[in-house]
Amino acid sequence: MLAKIFGSAVQGVQAYPVTIEVSIGSGKDSAIVGLPDSAVKESMFRMDTAVKQSGFYMPRQRVVVNLAPADIRKEGSAYDLPIALGVLQATRQMRAPQLEDYLIMGELSLDGSLRPIKGVLPIAIEARGKFKGILLPKENADEGAIVSGLDVIGVESLTEAVDFLEGRCHIEPRTKDTRDLFFSGLNQYEEDFSHVQGQENIKRALEIAAAGGHNAIMIGPPGAGKTMLARRLPSILPPLDLRESLETTKIHSVAGKLSKQDGLVTSRPFRAPHHTISDVALVGGGNTPQPGEISLAHNGVLFLDELPEFKRAVLEVLRQPLEERRIAISRARFTVEFPASFMLIASMNPCPCGYYNHPEKECVCPPGAVQRYLNRISGPLLDRIDLHVEVTPVSFEKIAHQSRNESSEKIRERVIAARELQLKRFAEHPAIFSNAMMPSPMVQEVCIVQPSGLNLLKTAMQRLGLSARAYDRILKVSRTIADLAGAAEIGNEHLAEAIQYRSLDRENWAG
Repeated sequence: MLAKIFGSAVQGVQAYPVTIEVSIGSGKDSAIVGLPDSAVKESMFRMDTAVKQSGFYMPRQRVVVNLAPADIRKEGSAYDLPIALGVLQATRQMRAPQLEDYLIMGELSLDGSLRPIKGVLPIAIEARGKFKGILLPKENADEGAIVSGLDVIGVESLTEAVDFLEGRCHIEPRTKDTRDLFFSGLNQYEEDFSHVQGQENIKRALEIAAAGGHNAIMIGPPGAGKTMLARRLPSILPPLDLRESLETTKIHSVAGKLSKQDGLVTSRPFRAPHHTISDVALVGGGNTPQPGEISLAHNGVLFLDELPEFKRAVLEVLRQPLEERRIAISRARFTVEFPASFMLIASMNPCPCGYYNHPEKECVCPPGAVQRYLNRISGPLLDRIDLHVEVTPVSFEKIAHQSRNESSEKIRERVIAARELQLKRFAEHPAIFSNAMMPSPMVQEVCIVQPSGLNLLKTAMQRLGLSARAYDRILKVSRTIADLAGAAEIGNEHLAEAIQYRSLDRENWAG
C-alpha cells in the first residue's frame, strides 16, 4: 500500500517541492528517510498520537516514509500533516481523489490540532502554477493568501483536513487583495522628525543618507539624541514597492518573525540588536541556517548602538555584506544565501567616559584612552561608512522652544525626488538603485568633478589622511547632495559638505 503527497522544503528564502511517499509493509521498525533532521524524525511520535486522538488507527505494520529528492535536507516539524494524511491514505482510512491537487504542510499537536509553521510565503510562491491549492494550518492562511492564483485552505485539525479532502465539508479559500493590503499599511510610523527639537545638522545628514542609501555613524555624548534620531530614519526613506515588500516578507516568514495580523511587511524594517549579539545571530547561520539580523533588516535599517562595544569579530563579519549586499552561509552539503541590502546606521560615544570634545563637560579619560576606544572599530569597516556625523547635546532653550519642526513626510518628499533621479540615472543597471550602490568604475563615470573641485578634494584627503575607498565615498555622497539640490553637476559646495562628513576619521578625532 503506497500513498503519495506533496510538500515543500525551504532553504534560505527559496522553497523546493518535496514528494512524500508513504509505504505500509511487513515488518516492525518504521522509518523516515530522505535526509530528515531530528524534528522530522520525531514526526512519527507526534503523528502516532495525533492520528489516534483524531479517531483513526495506526497500522501495526512497518511504515516507511520517503522524502524525495533525498539530496535536499528536510528540516522542521511542518511535515507532520502530510505524513499523517499519507498514512491514512495508504491504510485506506481516507479516500481523497484530490489529494495530489494540493501542497500540504502543517505541524500536529498530540490532540490532532494544527500549529502554525514558518516559511509559508515562499512555499505558497513555489506552489503557484504547480498545484490547485495549498492546505495549511488556519493561522498561516492569511500569509499564504498573499499569493494570488492559488486556493489557500486553512484547517484547524487533522480531522478537518480529512473531511475537506474527502469532500465532506467545504472550506472557502482564503483570499486577500495584496495591493489593498500593501497600500493600506504604507508609511505607518509612530516616530516622526517633527517631534525632534534642534539637531538640524543631524537631520540634514540623515536626509542625505536616506536620499543616497548611505551608511552613517553618529558620534556624540550620552543623551545627545543619537538613538532617537536613528529610530526616525525609516520614516523618511522611500516607501517599499510591492517587490521589496514581498522580498522582505519572505525573509521574515522564514525566520518566523511575521506578524499574524498583517501577513505582509509594508514598512521598512528597523533592527537594533544589542551589543552582546553573536556573529551567527547577526549574519545568520546555525545548524539549521536561519536569517540573521542583517537579513531581517533587508530593504531597511540596521542600527548598531554603541558600536565599539560590539565584539570585533562581530563587526568584521559586516564587511562583506556591506559590499555585496548578500550573505552566503556554507555547510558541508549545501550553501544557503540570504539577501542583506540594508542601511547601516551606527552610534557611539567619542570616548569611554562619553564627554570627549563636549562643549560643557570635561573628559576624564586617561591619555591614549580615546584612541584605544576608537581602535575597536577597524579602519576597513569605518571606510565602508559614508557619513561620520558629530552629534552635540541640544541646549535647554531649543528643547523648551515650541517651534513647528519639519515633518518626516516633507523630508521624505525630497528624498523620493532624489531617488527618482538616481533610478533614471541607473536605468540600464537594474541591480543598482541608489548612489551608495555604485561600483568604483561607475563612480568615475557618474561623479564628474571640475578641476577646482579636484584640488579641494586632494587637499582634504591629504590633511585628513583618507583612504582610496574614502575618496569614492566622498564622491558618492557629493552626488547625492547634488541630487537633493536638483543639480546636474557636482559643485564645490556639494563636495565641501560631503568632505565634512569624513572629518571624524579616527586620526583626526583623537588628535
